[in-house]
Amino acid sequence: MVYRHLDHIDAKAIYSTCGEYRYLLTLQHSERENGQTACVIMQNPSVAGNEVADKSVQFLETLIFQKEYPEFARVSSILIVNQFARIQTKNFKGRTSDIGPENDKHIQSAIGKSDIILIAWGKTNPYTERQQAIGDMIRLSKNKRILMTKKHPSRGSYQDFITAYAG
Repeated sequence: MVYRHLDHIDAKAIYSTCGEYRYLLTLQHSERENGQTACVIMQNPSVAGNEVADKSVQFLETLIFQKEYPEFARVSSILIVNQFARIQTKNFKGRTSDIGPENDKHIQSAIGKSDIILIAWGKTNPYTERQQAIGDMIRLSKNKRILMTKKHPSRGSYQDFITAYAG
């Protein structure tokens, strides 16, 4: 199913030159300027890009920009990065080749530019080695509010969805 970005959302994606990897998806709320930035780290991208969203991205847009969670009250932009940058919707394997040659650079940059970091790869994510590598990147950053979702956004509920990061 194809989803659209919510009204007032300007989306810009950065892809690899081969088009197999999406490294960054920036969502800017056009009616909020100079607010905070939230970095959201999920597992791997699917179809979301400049023109369309997917279920997970639309859920995050609603959660952060519309649901009035106090943690996100001042957020005007979202930087979505992933453990693995390979665009895939089915039978994802999580191999080293799925990470993407420039992915860590984009993750570190997004973390550095953000006020809030939201780990949103879900509790059942089996890629512990990759989680550790990203956890190391997060630990190097200072003065960030770090949160975690209780489930992957594609299976999320808007109530009691955010928890403290225990990494």
